Amino acid sequence: MLVQGASRLTAPFFLLPSFYSLIRFPLMNHIRNFSIIAHIDHGKSTLADRLIQRCGGLQEREMEAQVLDSMDIEKERGITIKAQTAALLYKAKDGQVYNLNLIDTPGHVDFSYEVSRSLSACEGALLVVDASQGVEAQTVANCYTALDLGVEVVPVLNKMDLPNADPDNARSEIEDVIGIDASDAIACSAKSGMGVDDILEAVVARIPAPKGNPNGPLRAMIIDSWFDSYVGVVMLVRVVDGRLAKGERIKMMATGTTYNADNLGVFTPANQPREALEAGEVGYIIAGIRELQAAKVGDTITLIKPGTGGAALTASEPLPGFKEIQPQVFAGLYPTEANQYEGLRDSLEKLKLNDASLHYEPEVSQALGFGFRCGFLGLLHMEIVQERLEREFDQDLITTAPSVVYQVVQADGEVKMVENPSKMPDQGRLDEIREPIVTVHLYMPQEYVGPVMTLCNQKRGVQMNMAYKGRQVVLTYDLPLGEIVMDFFDKLKSVSRGYASMDYEFKEYRPSDVVKVDILLNGEKVDALSIIVHRSQSQYRGRAVVAKMREVISRQMYDVAIQAAIGANIIARETIKALRKNVIAKCYGGDISRKRKLLEKQKEGKKRMKQIGSVEVPQEAFLAILKVDA
Repeated sequence: MLVQGASRLTAPFFLLPSFYSLIRFPLMNHIRNFSIIAHIDHGKSTLADRLIQRCGGLQEREMEAQVLDSMDIEKERGITIKAQTAALLYKAKDGQVYNLNLIDTPGHVDFSYEVSRSLSACEGALLVVDASQGVEAQTVANCYTALDLGVEVVPVLNKMDLPNADPDNARSEIEDVIGIDASDAIACSAKSGMGVDDILEAVVARIPAPKGNPNGPLRAMIIDSWFDSYVGVVMLVRVVDGRLAKGERIKMMATGTTYNADNLGVFTPANQPREALEAGEVGYIIAGIRELQAAKVGDTITLIKPGTGGAALTASEPLPGFKEIQPQVFAGLYPTEANQYEGLRDSLEKLKLNDASLHYEPEVSQALGFGFRCGFLGLLHMEIVQERLEREFDQDLITTAPSVVYQVVQADGEVKMVENPSKMPDQGRLDEIREPIVTVHLYMPQEYVGPVMTLCNQKRGVQMNMAYKGRQVVLTYDLPLGEIVMDFFDKLKSVSRGYASMDYEFKEYRPSDVVKVDILLNGEKVDALSIIVHRSQSQYRGRAVVAKMREVISRQMYDVAIQAAIGANIIARETIKALRKNVIAKCYGGDISRKRKLLEKQKEGKKRMKQIGSVEVPQEAFLAILKVDA
């Protein structure tokens, strides 16, 4: 049964009859921990399905497309968001049975933190490249992450059954762009199952067995964790040293809290209870943890043995942890009804355990009331979080326009970080504003270089490099992150007909002439609608935003003035005319003064109404800022 926040529990935790339970304690040299890395839509989830099917992890009737993509959003969008795991048994050609721990990873640039988390638990990785499309941006980024972690990379050419597959070009691109030998790349088709046995043999032969001390103190790293309504927090761990048996007392080294390991097991991908987890294995631990922040991703778990000798079984040094993920994009999330605030807070707490990169803190807006300022890795991540809150937790939300973090140097020399445009100090109190700059790597066929360069120049990009790699061109630009988070990805796909791909990394903060544009309704500043833009675009953006808002805000019984302002300087204005009754309809001919008197009386009434009336701002008004072309 799937429950709120339990994105990977396929059933309540009871023993499933399976031959997996027969092999309790595999030898370390018979374990292979590997991951699948690739660009989005190159077929890694389909390949994972075939590997699970070939190893008997699921029966034919249990098989479905994208077995490891357990969230509805993942299947609908055709993407992988959360890293998944499956323990598989494979009898190799040498007659030995190997325990293969497969960790499926996301491919979209927003979820690269999931990739690095998964790869750090592996000794090897299958680099899946679509033979018809060649190497793309995330392929390179993920592969470099794997190589930096010292992971053995095995190239795989997928979709070989397509008529336009070009394996020779794909091999040369792997060698030219990534720089690894692709002469022995494995040809396969995940859809038809061709080459799957060759991949499994390569996993056994080319990926090293895990290193670790099976007799030393227990050290297990939490590589993921999520919340289940029945059993509490479920931790996905990689046991590096030692052994953990069911019922033993465990300690979180970062927080010092202790728990009982009530249930252990592995995913096959159905959950399979076990009596113990050995060094080198990847499995789950349920320890009755109810505090959502107690199981921090990257923390090290060790053992506490009662009585003498306990110290020898408790690790003194934690494993090298993950670096803290810093959010890149911020937006406000507010409930549509004030009494739903507590429910939204509880939902965010549960979702944060499932998603270590989600940051949030309480925020109060004059226009929208109580809500949260949330930090995300990118726009897709923001959309996914909003959709999961609405689907899984039945939240009705208003989302403000996304913004990035600016570094502000005040007149007194103090440097502060501003993530909310409405909190930006007045221009008179500032010495300078620095905006985040990212290095963007763009991969595209040669014929789209011109349109892509034009787009980058429109977004205030500075070209750093241009290289030809086979049929591909690699452009490197320095771009403001604020320009990327709005609509850069959509426009890139549009100008390149979907062929260009990108990946970016933070570079530095640079001084920039950016200004805060406030939106006023009837002279009242709507803090949630403030945006920060470059001064050269402020007039255009201000006019475009107020024009869009005029379309989405409904007419009132009085005039509504929509203004865009930089400080006290009004740069754009639109007026929504009042709804009014024709008060002179009953007057026929005669003196004009009678009609004028009735119109003046109506005008006075409208003025009084305006003083006590408030304008309701719909969700579309916040989205209007996103839809303005820069």
